[in-house]
Amino acid sequence: MGETRDDLKAPHTAPKTGIGLTALDDDYREDLYRVLDEMRQADPVHRDRELGRLFLTRHDDVRAVLRDKSLHVDPRGALPDSYIRLITNAPKDREDEFEPSMIFSDEPDHMRLRRLVSQAFNPRSIETMRIRIGEIADGLLDEMEGKGEVDFIKAFAGPLPTIVIAEMLGVPLDRRDDFKRWSDDIVLGFDPIASPETRQRIEASSEAMRAFFTETIARRRQERSDDLISDLIRAEEEGEKLTNDEILSMCTLLLTAGNVTTTDLIGNGVHALLAHPAEFEKLKADPDLIENAVEEMLRYDSPVTDSGRFPLEPYEVGGVAVEPGRSISTSLAAANHDPSVYPEPHKFDVTREDTHNQSFGGGMRICLGAPLARLEAQIGIAKLIERFPDMKPGTSESRRRHLPSFRGFEKMPIRLH
Repeated sequence: MGETRDDLKAPHTAPKTGIGLTALDDDYREDLYRVLDEMRQADPVHRDRELGRLFLTRHDDVRAVLRDKSLHVDPRGALPDSYIRLITNAPKDREDEFEPSMIFSDEPDHMRLRRLVSQAFNPRSIETMRIRIGEIADGLLDEMEGKGEVDFIKAFAGPLPTIVIAEMLGVPLDRRDDFKRWSDDIVLGFDPIASPETRQRIEASSEAMRAFFTETIARRRQERSDDLISDLIRAEEEGEKLTNDEILSMCTLLLTAGNVTTTDLIGNGVHALLAHPAEFEKLKADPDLIENAVEEMLRYDSPVTDSGRFPLEPYEVGGVAVEPGRSISTSLAAANHDPSVYPEPHKFDVTREDTHNQSFGGGMRICLGAPLARLEAQIGIAKLIERFPDMKPGTSESRRRHLPSFRGFEKMPIRLH
């Protein structure tokens, strides 16, 4: 593969729509940026009637919607009831009682919940974890040593953020395989056409995670510890009015979002390096480029492809009227490859001067875990390159995950030596 995407296929006769604009579609999943280029050129504010949404692909439209404080994210007034249990992780008999997690909450709940966990995720607090993240990465690399070829997702990109989040929450590391399995299963709920068998897996993992955290929260109420769950309980006692269900929802969100998206950032980033040997050589020659390289990885292949908003009043974006309650999907991936903003947007360049990106969203809802995800990727990828400077793509094909709104690998073989 070359440095730029000169291998893009010929355009379709008509832009895709509906499921064709999700990772459930082969073209969208495997050749995402060609599909988004076609949509941006032909219909940049696309009315997707199959999924009942507007789909935005221009950088400026995406940025404007993400920063608009008048828009909402709580979908209970705009989406079918089948989505509500997913966003609340509520038991079947208590759906009406549960509130959505922080990322699906409107004001004032959003800022109240965000404020409670912000200290644990601000850049200064995250920086104190640098040494520990390095130790975890070194331990995983030690386990990889001596093996000719590994599945990088299973061996490194998956376990690293799982262990970090588990330690922050104060839960046993011997449950990390459970945490990873539960979180991977729960995000499958974003698949609108998941099979009954998959739905059963989602339900089973949701119940298991909920039971685990319910027990852990009860234990922390009896005996505090130096962890985030204890901090959330203390905040409740100090008058912040954080309910037990909100603490449980926050734990589920942190474990699920922290695992899946950071795994995808690291996996996508290493895949980009291996697909572009010249850029890999630049980073090996100058390790100080790692921070800039990670920002380019985020821009080049975003782990989250789109984010949603809902107007509750008549609205307009890109010259198109939007009725109240209509879902607006902002394509973060398309915004990051808009040629009006990024010169040669399909070129992966670890020395790119302007690497600003929309991969963590924007405005007051910008991802709270962004500093932690960045640090894990910077440390993890730098240590990987230092340990295995001659690594190359594996002898078998990598496989992308079939999951709307997320972009990452289920399997990614690499040769270490």
